[in-house]
Amino acid sequence: MSTVENKVIAITGASSGIGEATARLLAQKGLRVVLGARRTDRLEAIASEIREKGGEAEYRALDVTNLEDMQAFVEFAKDQFGRLDVIVNNAGLMPLSKLEVLKIDEWNRMIDVNIRGVLHGIAAALPLFKQQRSGQFINLSSTGGHNVYPTAAVYCATKFAVWAISEGLRQESTDIRVTVISPGPTESELPSTITDTEAAEWVEEFRKTMIPADAIEQPAEVDVSEIVVQPIRRSD
Repeated sequence: MSTVENKVIAITGASSGIGEATARLLAQKGLRVVLGARRTDRLEAIASEIREKGGEAEYRALDVTNLEDMQAFVEFAKDQFGRLDVIVNNAGLMPLSKLEVLKIDEWNRMIDVNIRGVLHGIAAALPLFKQQRSGQFINLSSTGGHNVYPTAAVYCATKFAVWAISEGLRQESTDIRVTVISPGPTESELPSTITDTEAAEWVEEFRKTMIPADAIEQPAEVDVSEIVVQPIRRSD
């Protein structure tokens, strides 16, 4: 971690779950974190606790479905710390239901947050990373981006899309890093967005074995099943 100390990391969906755990861990390791989410009260509390422990943290209200808001978030990170090294596109929703239930508003919301939110993060940070000739996107997919489950067709489609977008960006890039992380069931607030009773019951059973949001040292109940490491193509 010594090579990343003092780097600036912007994290979307940082008010809970994986986003919050990531912010706390990275700040503890000496990185400067910028937290973004809609719930500023949660962000304020998390940032305050990080600072009390000697870390550096700033926060800003963020709606990832709004491109201008995402651009302002990236600019805020740069203004606060002079640069941005990594953006973690973590914000996501998971209101599961069978397709026949026709919860179209929820489909659209997942598409807006899970796909457009990632695209907006890329659009906001890519010009800066190109200017710096360095930077890293870390995009959160899911095991649902590798397999499809009942009640999860649309959610899985959005997570497949995150992988495809990330892979395309990686292939197009010569001087930035692109990383996809695909967690399995993780302790988070995602299930709270489910309004369909049948889907909620299925998810409750499916999530009986969950990964702690801060599981970073592979405890016995966690399996890191695949890591793909590839070179970036630099053109000096």
